[in-house]
Amino acid sequence: MGIEEIQDEIVDEFSMFDDWMQRYEYLIDLGKSLPLIKEEDKTEERLIKGCQSQVWVHAEMKEDKLIFTADSDAIITKGIIALLIRVFSNQTPQDIAQSSIRFIDEIGLKEHLSPTRANGLVSMIKQLKHYAIAFQAKMN
Repeated sequence: MGIEEIQDEIVDEFSMFDDWMQRYEYLIDLGKSLPLIKEEDKTEERLIKGCQSQVWVHAEMKEDKLIFTADSDAIITKGIIALLIRVFSNQTPQDIAQSSIRFIDEIGLKEHLSPTRANGLVSMIKQLKHYAIAFQAKMN
């Protein structure tokens, strides 16, 4: 499934909830299903800069697709990175680098985050795309 289809799925899932308390609960649940980074990969260089909470992301190539694992010390942030990984993991570096992330605006996530969390969200997207660009350069 491609990035666009996954974003459509997420928009559909979030449209089932009436209010943001339910959406936050869903985000927290998503965080519990996050493909976790190995403890030994929780290093300073895998820490995303610009996040108020700690977020670690690891990326590796498997059969021309990028696979992401992550963790965070904050439950809402863990849910947010879980959503981003769901969109980007198992995609080619080129598709990730060229994608536009629209589901965040479509579900109203950014406007329901504190300014520091919203900045962290932008930092997470940048970092995931940075990994994609780096792996793409290695492939060429």
